[in-house]
Amino acid sequence: MANQDDVRRIALALPDTSEAVDRFAFSVLSKGKQKGFVWAWNERVESKKPRVPRPDVVAIRVLDQVDKEALLASAENKFFTEPHYNGFPAILVRLPLIGLAELEELIVDGWRCQAPRVLVESFERGET
Repeated sequence: MANQDDVRRIALALPDTSEAVDRFAFSVLSKGKQKGFVWAWNERVESKKPRVPRPDVVAIRVLDQVDKEALLASAENKFFTEPHYNGFPAILVRLPLIGLAELEELIVDGWRCQAPRVLVESFERGET
């Protein structure tokens, strides 16, 4: 069972990662811009009202639609999506239903999708 503390620990252990100051979100610096790879999901609780952050669900960037569909097919209760994310390469993850090793793999893969290639290669060689 994972929680936001686990997400924070895993994300901030990755090179050039920072946490947003105004919300629960993590990004990596790439080409001078912050590129998000994991963030709290904001649920639409009431129609025409602002979305509400859910501490038990995060969105994690994935490589492409094929990876997203594979994850959705693998564990219906753990992973899901919503119309807001249609066509966008991210998967929604219920933290209480995922193990730490799998969460770490997803977050690191999400970071790899957004980080500069040189940084990813350096990380994979254990240089960062």
